[in-house]
Amino acid sequence: MIMLAGAFALPAGARSGEGPLDTAWLDRAWDFDRPAESEARFREKLDSLQGAPRLELLTQIARAQGLQREFAAAQAMLDGVARELAGTPPRVAVRCLLERGRVFNSSGQPERSLPLFREALDQARDAGEDFLAIDAAHMLGIAAPPEERLQWNLAAVAMTEATRDARAKRWLASLYNNIGWTYHDRGEYAIALAYFEKALPAWQARADARGVRIAYWSIARAERSLGRLDEALAIQERLERECAAAGEPDGYVYEELGEIMLAKGDSTGARRNFAQAHVLLGQDKGLQAGAPERLARLKRLGGVE
Repeated sequence: MIMLAGAFALPAGARSGEGPLDTAWLDRAWDFDRPAESEARFREKLDSLQGAPRLELLTQIARAQGLQREFAAAQAMLDGVARELAGTPPRVAVRCLLERGRVFNSSGQPERSLPLFREALDQARDAGEDFLAIDAAHMLGIAAPPEERLQWNLAAVAMTEATRDARAKRWLASLYNNIGWTYHDRGEYAIALAYFEKALPAWQARADARGVRIAYWSIARAERSLGRLDEALAIQERLERECAAAGEPDGYVYEELGEIMLAKGDSTGARRNFAQAHVLLGQDKGLQAGAPERLARLKRLGGVE
């Protein structure tokens, strides 16, 4: 607690009047596949900030901690931010609500996240913070009960299409992806595929290589669900080559290759890919905690001793 008190101390007169955190820098600094590295970049930046921008960045450190499943540390960080909210712009409180909600959702408590996301949405709308309002609606589309997710995602799309904020419009790629998965979970694979295909050019327009790979992976996954195994296989094999060339092998790609080959009756190829998927995904703390049966299946199908 002594460390937290020091971390959140603000200079006199620094409660209001600061501009927002540099979101262009923030977008560059975030790597959601490497949250520990993102957290390190954020901490390096802290000394150059004060007041509201510093508090905003602390919420992003909490987000990075949550992605590393350091939930207690993330909540402690947000507790410190909450104690310093008086006199700060509304966006700081919105960020605090959003990140606390994400921590609850990621730690398997979505029911505790929902009122936080709803409050974040209301406050962001009132403050004219379109990007954060869409973020809140998009999180409701993830954390809400299954029967409510589609309406929240469609509401977020409508907000994104209506905004004049260029950065907020970047949400379309993620939203199309999420809507696709909502339809996929409902067994409506053709509609899911259509949304995954809409997400692809949206990711490409953002020049987001990670998002483009996710879009292609999702398209291939829907193709497999539709029984189009050759089409799905061609995409996943290309992703395997691209990831290997980049020195970033992807366990989810190997898992899908295993599933496709299993469906095609290629037991040898399936076993090889499941084994590789188990090596890579077995290191994922999120899967270890949330889907141990999935890892156990990969181990069994991969013939891993």
